[in-house]
Amino acid sequence: MSLTVGVLALQGDFREHAATLHAIGVESIEVRRISELEKVSGLIIPGGESTVMQKLAVAYDLFEPIKNKIHNGFPVFGTCAGLIMLAEEILDGIPGQAGFGGLDVSVRRNAFGHQLDSFEADLEFAGVDGLVHAAFIRAPIVDRVGAGVEVLSKLDDGRIVGVRQNNALGISFHPEVAGETRIHELFVRQIKNA
Repeated sequence: MSLTVGVLALQGDFREHAATLHAIGVESIEVRRISELEKVSGLIIPGGESTVMQKLAVAYDLFEPIKNKIHNGFPVFGTCAGLIMLAEEILDGIPGQAGFGGLDVSVRRNAFGHQLDSFEADLEFAGVDGLVHAAFIRAPIVDRVGAGVEVLSKLDDGRIVGVRQNNALGISFHPEVAGETRIHELFVRQIKNA
């Protein structure tokens, strides 16, 4: 089955996701228009700044189409700010901040502090053999998970950094900057099984 994965390319580290997909032999396109969104089998929402991403998605007339596709079962994968965009509740968002939804979770932005508080860790991740190398950069944390949410990964202290619910996969960290390809591979399998 040939498939094309879209990478939301409004803001953030979308190029690194495209490079990771290329490294695993998967075609990708940058998504900035509805016409591009319609060509893809799944969508990656990259890390970046969630408030800016929301404003740009609205400005490019992509916010409601993406939200509707996710709620109709379209496969989606969010990293860092992408996780915030998939959360049903943003605990410390700015007034008017909203995401696409798709994950019945509450997230806290910049839960680990500022850029200087960034760190890397090796984590167990459900569905992936061996430890995953994860880079946390101004990362969010999952504070609450709903009944239908599967927890995929936690830090040693128990804080949740990876979740999945139906068609939506969300993680707090950046595999695409750590040279880690296996979570992208997991997402591609998720698309094929959708």
